[in-house]
Amino acid sequence: MTRIEDTILKNLIFNDEYTRKSLPYLKKEYFTDHNDKFLFEEIENYVNNFNVLPTKEALIIEVGNNSKLTEDQFTDVSKKVTEYFDNKEDTETDWLLETTERFCQDKAIYNAVLESIGIIDNQKETQKDKGAIPEILSDALSVSFDPNIGHDYIEDSNERFEFYHKVEEKIPFDLDYFNKITKGGLSKKTLNVTLAGVGVGKSLFMCHHAASSIAQGLNVLYITLEMAEEKIAERIDANLMNITIDDLHDIPKDMFDKKIKKVKKSTSGRLIVKEYPPASANVNHFRNLLNELKLKRKFVPEIIFIDYLNIMASSRLKYGNTVNSYNYIKSIAEEVRGLAVENNLPICSATQTTRSGFTDTDFGLEDTSESFGLPATADFMFALISTEELEELDQILIKQLKNRYSDPGKNKRFVIGIDRAKMKLYDLEETAQDDLVTRSTQKKKPRFSKKDKDDDPVFDVGTNNRMKRKKDFSEFSFN
Repeated sequence: MTRIEDTILKNLIFNDEYTRKSLPYLKKEYFTDHNDKFLFEEIENYVNNFNVLPTKEALIIEVGNNSKLTEDQFTDVSKKVTEYFDNKEDTETDWLLETTERFCQDKAIYNAVLESIGIIDNQKETQKDKGAIPEILSDALSVSFDPNIGHDYIEDSNERFEFYHKVEEKIPFDLDYFNKITKGGLSKKTLNVTLAGVGVGKSLFMCHHAASSIAQGLNVLYITLEMAEEKIAERIDANLMNITIDDLHDIPKDMFDKKIKKVKKSTSGRLIVKEYPPASANVNHFRNLLNELKLKRKFVPEIIFIDYLNIMASSRLKYGNTVNSYNYIKSIAEEVRGLAVENNLPICSATQTTRSGFTDTDFGLEDTSESFGLPATADFMFALISTEELEELDQILIKQLKNRYSDPGKNKRFVIGIDRAKMKLYDLEETAQDDLVTRSTQKKKPRFSKKDKDDDPVFDVGTNNRMKRKKDFSEFSFN
């Protein structure tokens, strides 16, 4: 009876097309017989080194040079090679590729189950913990041969046309200008970064956007390395309940429960807040968390917030004398963006400005703290800028720094309203943007519209240069 392992190994020697398409997906761990493993390893090394299929003589010599083989094993492997060359036969390539793919899938699942059992029984002998088991099984189930070998500019023009006219699924903001500059919101598989000085509003922005995502019915995972879980939840409570943080601490329990029920009734979105100590968690911890949430709570996030990126740890590099801050932070950014790609969702994070940027009223990418590698990796990056004049007007200035969604020169600067007491951001009347929109062409210093301090920002209807909030989450307000 012919073994599938023999068929695979034989065709790796004779069938060039099959070898090119299957070798990247085959692993020696898929072969249970030790001699099969040795032979596969030699074929793989020969093809990778010389880019041609091995001859009989070359393969036997390479096997003989393998110091891991005993004399008996060398004899058995050499005999197997001779039999392959003496009994050469043609096998239909498509059938062979399909059969080999099933072989790889079955072996991957089998090995994953064994590894999972080993983690459970001998946890002290492995660096992996039980939280890694879902990822191990998931990786095994995803084994598949990829038939795509690239995009042909002429032949694949129809597919490209369809891509141009396909409506991309995005997560919109509840702020008009952010939707304008991102063409409708955040795309999946992206890293989006807020740059600001200390106390300007990085966490406030992320909490507001998290609350907005929940209100849209999305599942949100908020990972915090800076503040306690309760502090993040407190800010989102204030935002969704439309009350100040001070009032949040004063309301009675029955009123609080009533507001929570109102929020629950208004949206199907869920929020999980997870706290990690600073500089201790990396993307591997986040992967395990995602697996745990999926298994234990049936929770799969549609957007992730990380507060914030600079105080994460890298899973690849250890900070020290041989690794500087540029490479370290760049590595973290690449790992986080990789996590976004793996899970097909957008990730939002933040970073601080340099020391000089704390006092600047207009800064750029060069003012990114610690590493310019972060903006090099991010898909979308913008600055939050605050001045005394802006604070008096309850405004904050947004400046685009990098934008892969659209032209960053359009609406490069704009202002939005800010209500720090309720941890909210809101749109302003268009008159508040007039000077900012024309600044880049007319080179004028922007003038900000004035607003009476006694006016209620929620109900201000706006006259002349007066501003009004266009969106206030009224569905979450209580009388």
